[in-house]
Amino acid sequence: MTKRFLIIVFILFSVITTAQERTSSPYSFYGLGLNTFRGTVENKSMGGISVFSDSIHLNLQNPASYGNLRLTTYTIGAGNVSNNMESDSESATANTASLDYLAIGIPAGKFGFGFGLIPYTSVGYNIIDINEEEGRAGRFSGKGGLNRVFLSAGYAINPNIRLGVDLNYNFGNIQNKNILVREGLQYGSRELNRSDLGGLSYKIGLDYERMLSENLQFKFGAHYRPEVNLDAENKRELATIVFGAQGQEGAIDVRNLDVPDSELTLPSSLTVGAGIGKPRSWFVGAEYATTAEGGFSNRSFEPEGATNEKAARYSVGGFYIPNYNSLTSYFRRIVYRGGLRMEETGLNLNGESINEFGIAFGLGLPAGQLLSNINLGIEYGQRGTKDSGLIQENFFNAMISISLNDRWFIKRRFE
Repeated sequence: MTKRFLIIVFILFSVITTAQERTSSPYSFYGLGLNTFRGTVENKSMGGISVFSDSIHLNLQNPASYGNLRLTTYTIGAGNVSNNMESDSESATANTASLDYLAIGIPAGKFGFGFGLIPYTSVGYNIIDINEEEGRAGRFSGKGGLNRVFLSAGYAINPNIRLGVDLNYNFGNIQNKNILVREGLQYGSRELNRSDLGGLSYKIGLDYERMLSENLQFKFGAHYRPEVNLDAENKRELATIVFGAQGQEGAIDVRNLDVPDSELTLPSSLTVGAGIGKPRSWFVGAEYATTAEGGFSNRSFEPEGATNEKAARYSVGGFYIPNYNSLTSYFRRIVYRGGLRMEETGLNLNGESINEFGIAFGLGLPAGQLLSNINLGIEYGQRGTKDSGLIQENFFNAMISISLNDRWFIKRRFE
């Protein structure tokens, strides 16, 4: 029954994932869109750090953490983002809700493995550009993104060192629609671009911990993804259109253009972090992640004024538990999390580097038996700038995840 339920959940999740729009940012126009996956709600509530792992939560960023699991763990996460976008002259607000990940981790002694589905990047924007001086108006919209199905494995070499590997199949599509109309002309023009993406990637990870004293523990984590190429099957359609009374589009002359297929480079990335804490009580850590300059723009068209730079992320965060095994106070068993991050996204527009900042807080609420929990998180952040005619975004992200634990592979004895 459990296996059948899991299969149904994965199918429904994959269908919803390919259909949903997980962002409303105009910056998602470029490359593969915005990177919408920064770990589980537990990780994101601590500024996105992945250096911490334990035996009852999944760490979807570092595959070595699977060697630390002691209970079979199911997790699913979702979020809602409210995004306020401002330029020098205008402002707009949009809300998007999404399912963020679904995964299962299974321990087997020193070995642990997991699998799941992650919507990794997202494209979702709708921009109207009116130029009264030139007598023209344009509407630009896009949707899609890159998803990952992953299989991960971790192995505990000894009580202090664990190694792991992720194998990912990346798939998805990115669709862009551009409509241009001019004053005095009966017809407008429409351009549709679509890139269908697919390919494999992998990641290797290291997880290390040791006790510095009776109550003080040191943790170190690192994971590396080599550069890989994804296949991009490109299509382009040009059409002359006329608008109906209610704004619907009617195509008069449609032409499908031959656009060569291409390869899209996913650049290499390296993440390194360290921290200290008291087991089951508190932890504080810092993390640095860097991504090499990539070829994200190599799709069915090349956007103007955009270049790719080396990306970097700086994160600090941690948690505090007043008393994890308190029998008299539920609130003393709650996990209190917090963190912040500074991010150089690697996107440069009109000579301006697009940077991002976020500060987050969260709660881990004990629920049921075997240390299952519900995790709540909020993040406030800012992306972009108003300089050089660009857009500044202020976003608020409300997050929730469920982490359920179970015991598998138990030998039952009857007397």
